[in-house]
Amino acid sequence: MQTKRQRRVAEQIQEILSELIQFEADDPRLDGVTIMDVEIDRELMYATVYVNALRGEEVREEVMTALSAAQGFLRSELGKRVRLQHTPELRFKWDESLSYADRIDSLLDSLEIPPEDRDTDAPDKSAE
Repeated sequence: MQTKRQRRVAEQIQEILSELIQFEADDPRLDGVTIMDVEIDRELMYATVYVNALRGEEVREEVMTALSAAQGFLRSELGKRVRLQHTPELRFKWDESLSYADRIDSLLDSLEIPPEDRDTDAPDKSAE
């Protein structure tokens, strides 16, 4: 369970990293990358950053490689903008929730549910 401070710092990190990736990162592999969530440990030393890309799962490897290459820049800029004694180490992970949601949607779409038989639920009018 996260404390208020952890949530507040994680939200601030998410906002800053989103702006950095969108406006200041020069790597075209990071186009369309979204910071989905940030989790930070109790000591505020490590931030796990969950990312996904608009271009989908097929760009996963190149996005993760680009984030790894940009990690120093992102952490340095983060340190300039966040008021913490220590800038957290960034750990990037691909967010699986979108592909999981797509899988659930496709499973639900593939279900064959027969139409509801309305005659059996209605009371018999001839008995009145």
